[in-house]
Amino acid sequence: QSLPQQKLRTWLSVLECVEVFAEMGTARVWGEMGRWTIIVLIQLAKAILRLLLLLWYKAGIQTSPPIVPLNREQHQPLHPSDMEGNSSGKDQTYVGKRSSRVVRSLQSTPSLQSRHWGSPQQREESQSRRAEEMNQPPTPLGLQETIAESIYITRPLLHLLSLGVWGQRSWKPWLLSAILDISSLSLLSDLKDLNKRERAEMRRRTILLLYYLLRSPFYDRYSEGRILLLLRLLADYVPGVGFVTRPLMDYLPAWQKIYFYNWG
Repeated sequence: QSLPQQKLRTWLSVLECVEVFAEMGTARVWGEMGRWTIIVLIQLAKAILRLLLLLWYKAGIQTSPPIVPLNREQHQPLHPSDMEGNSSGKDQTYVGKRSSRVVRSLQSTPSLQSRHWGSPQQREESQSRRAEEMNQPPTPLGLQETIAESIYITRPLLHLLSLGVWGQRSWKPWLLSAILDISSLSLLSDLKDLNKRERAEMRRRTILLLYYLLRSPFYDRYSEGRILLLLRLLADYVPGVGFVTRPLMDYLPAWQKIYFYNWG
C-alpha cells in the first residue's frame, strides 16, 4: 500500500476508536445539539475517507476496522536460538526413534513469554501463511460491486439525513437503512474468490443485520419487552446465567441510546 493509503486507513481506524467517546463527551458538554453535530461530522469524515479508498485507491471491500488489530501472541518473532543454524530447524528438534514424534530440544527452548507449543517448522509455516493472507491484494470490483460498496459507505449519511427529515420516531429511516444494507449485500453476493479478510467482512455485515432488532423504532415497539423477558427468564431459571443477563438488562437501555453503538 502507498503511504497516503496507509494514512487514510490509520485516520479511519482512529475515528472508529474515538467515535463513541466523542459522542458521549460532546453530549455531556454541549447537549443534544452538539451530540448530533459531532455524529454528522464523524460520519461525513468516515464516508469521505472510505470513498477515497474505494474510488481513488481501488481498495475493494473495506473491513471494519480498516487496520486489523495486531495479535501479539501470533506475531511474536522467533526466538534467536530458532533463527540460528539452517532454516529447516533440524538442530532445534529431536525425532523419536520409535514414535517419530518431533519435540523441541532443551537447548532451543525459548523464554516463557515467547514460548509456543509447536515445532519450529510449524511456527514458520503458520507465520508465512499469516503473512501471505495479510498481503493478499483486494479483489477487483466491477461497476455493480463498486456501486454496492458505495451504497454501504453512504448509508450512514442517508440515514442521518432521513432522521433529520422524518424524525427519530418514524419508521422511514429504519426502513431506508435496512433496504440499503440488504441491497448492498445482495449486489456483492455475486463476487467470487474473495480473500480471507473480505469473506470475514461479508460475514460480519450479514450478522450485523440482526442489529435491526435493537434499533429504534423496532426495538421500542417490538423487541424491548421480548428481549428483557427472555433475559429475565434466563436469569431466574438457569443457574449462573444471571451474572451475565442481569447486568445486560441494566446496560441495554444505555447502550441503545448511543448512536455509534447502534448505527455506527
